[in-house]
Amino acid sequence: MHIILLGPPGSGKGTQAQNITSEYGYIKLSTGDMLRAASSSGSKIGLELKAVIDGGNLVSDEIVVGIVEERIFQNDCAVGYMLDGFPRNKEQAKKLDAMLVGQNQKIDIVLRFLLKDEVVVRRIAGRRFHVESGRSYHVEFYPPEIAGKDDLTGEPLIQRADDNEEVVQSRLNIYHEQTEPLVKYYEKKGVLVSIDGLGTPDEVFAKIKTALDQ
Repeated sequence: MHIILLGPPGSGKGTQAQNITSEYGYIKLSTGDMLRAASSSGSKIGLELKAVIDGGNLVSDEIVVGIVEERIFQNDCAVGYMLDGFPRNKEQAKKLDAMLVGQNQKIDIVLRFLLKDEVVVRRIAGRRFHVESGRSYHVEFYPPEIAGKDDLTGEPLIQRADDNEEVVQSRLNIYHEQTEPLVKYYEKKGVLVSIDGLGTPDEVFAKIKTALDQ
């Protein structure tokens, strides 16, 4: 099965991708992971990407599409995969469709995670981390025993720079502007399934299983 995970940052896509992998064996392909792997692979498109990144420039749609194409047709993806962070816009979606048709494949289902902006901001802006261990907390949902301190070491917790409310809202604005038009695109193709992102991870995964097992 070929799946796209669609939803704003902080909507739970990463957590649910792990659950889907555990249950079904599908491989999670996130744009970030694919770009990092490609830039160190030595392949032609990987070298192009490395030059762009080293030059401090934005990675073009053309390079991103090329890297996705190189990855999704590798042998390990034959069991099925989930795309997280791609496509980001309609142009990328059309190019993905074209490359899949060329291999007699298609996107089977697009799981759209629904979550209000204010909930996303609360989820992300409340995250706190212990630098040394990577242990994570949340000021509201999973607070440390002593505010601002790691439970095990007592050392201070940090908020990542891109987790502050202003940055999160900016990322949400970009998502609404560039990526949300994909909702109608995949709705017309009859493959879009909306999943309520509220609830515990287990409750959300139960909804996903219902969608995947139909």
